[in-house]
Amino acid sequence: MNKRIGVLTSGGDCPGLNAVLRAIVCAATELQWEVIGFRDGFEGLLPPGDHYILTEANTAGIMQVGGTILGTTNRGHFTAKVDAGKKKVIPPAIIAQALETCQKLNLHAVIVIGGDGSMNTALQLYKAGIPTIGVPKTIDNDLEATAMTFGFDSAVTCATDALDRLHTTAASHKRVMILQVMGRHAGWIALWSGLAGGANIILIPEIPFTLEKIVATIRQRDQAGQKSTMIVVAEGAKVDGHQYHHSSQQGEWRLGGIGDMLCQEIEKHTEKETRVCVLGHLQRGGAPTNLDRILGMRFGVKAVQLAVQEEFGTMVCYQNYDVHSVPISKAVHCLKKVPPQGQMVETARALGISFGD
Repeated sequence: MNKRIGVLTSGGDCPGLNAVLRAIVCAATELQWEVIGFRDGFEGLLPPGDHYILTEANTAGIMQVGGTILGTTNRGHFTAKVDAGKKKVIPPAIIAQALETCQKLNLHAVIVIGGDGSMNTALQLYKAGIPTIGVPKTIDNDLEATAMTFGFDSAVTCATDALDRLHTTAASHKRVMILQVMGRHAGWIALWSGLAGGANIILIPEIPFTLEKIVATIRQRDQAGQKSTMIVVAEGAKVDGHQYHHSSQQGEWRLGGIGDMLCQEIEKHTEKETRVCVLGHLQRGGAPTNLDRILGMRFGVKAVQLAVQEEFGTMVCYQNYDVHSVPISKAVHCLKKVPPQGQMVETARALGISFGD
């Protein structure tokens, strides 16, 4: 009897999700296995189960498409997104319903594609008896267990393109231009795009900055004849140890406002015309880059291989240019942050880039 595996995408969307799905379907089809796709994340596991069969025919052409054809959600019965270092326990009754759905469908494995919160839920499902395999997904690239996640390169490419465009208007008007990018706990997107896009100041959560230092840097540039300044700031960057946020949602603060605050303070203290651009969800949308498509496909194939080997309770990871696996239990709640003394930061400082510290 041919086996059947289930797959779902959970948490925030990002470029490359459909590449993973396509690879899972193709690899499973080669084994003559059937793939069941659950709609809207873990919610699709609840009886009667919102799902449909994924085939090579109905997944053709999706690899280069952003988002996820299965849909996803950050809300619902399985929400496990809380502040860093914390976890949310899913009610046993909800997990029991998910187990019932998997048993009725006679699933050999369930592949969960998601970030740290989704992997926390996947671990709880595994401990409840559901044969679970994880595939890491986050544009922030902040999971310690994997050197890179798909979606990150696409986000950096988007931010770098924005910086390229902002350079010309900044130079034309002798302005200070601030680009706010995503990065709640880790500043990888800001750091990489800032380096690639020629930013003069990069502000990340790992290196608290002061307004005085920012103002001093801009004045020094003016005195040297460099009348425009490019600033990239991660949404979670800390000024005097404080993060800016709008509201609390589902256990964690919705960050925002750091760019506007910088804009006001810089104009007040330097009298230079300053503008802010919040890149927001543009970083999550659009077609994935070639790197993210390939990495997504490699992750999808590896997930199916783990299902064949019955290595459940594991998560796909990327280390030293190869795709491996690690126990999910060792992958959750281990954020990978930018080392303040690391080589990337040292490279930026050697180029004259300020971190506001």
